[in-house]
Amino acid sequence: MRYLLVTLFIGISVLSAKAQQYEVVKDRTGKNLLKGFVTDSILRADTINYKWFGEHQAAYTPPETVVKAFADTKDNVSILIFFGTWCADSHYVIPRFYKILEQVGFDKNRLTVFALDRTKKDNAHFATNMNIAHVPTIIILKDGKELGRVVEYGPSGKFDEELATILKKAM
Repeated sequence: MRYLLVTLFIGISVLSAKAQQYEVVKDRTGKNLLKGFVTDSILRADTINYKWFGEHQAAYTPPETVVKAFADTKDNVSILIFFGTWCADSHYVIPRFYKILEQVGFDKNRLTVFALDRTKKDNAHFATNMNIAHVPTIIILKDGKELGRVVEYGPSGKFDEELATILKKAM
């Protein structure tokens, strides 16, 4: 069932992401939050004004071992990301994650990024069905099956190295 769910989710989300189906909603403080399928170009857009994206990306240099793991598996895996534009952990992890992908030339058609509101719920129940309790959550898939996930910074605090360890399963 989970395999079917992931396969269905990827198919729906890739189509939706290409259509950039998202909405801008206000949180309880009046700040703009994104909700739905997004791309890095949306996060970089001046109209959204998420300065944190560029600032955190510029401050990061991926370790060589991480870059190698992503480069070696970039054609064998798909990636799902659940994050919040309101979340400090997401502000730290997501721009750095994109820097790794850009450095290795990862095909963004293999990437699905879903912005959640503060409730971590969505109308289609994707987050619930994928057991998303905390953001960011980065899930690595191969052939539609989950190889592993890193939640927030991961247990070691080094989300990038933990993702590299998961990717080694795809080799």
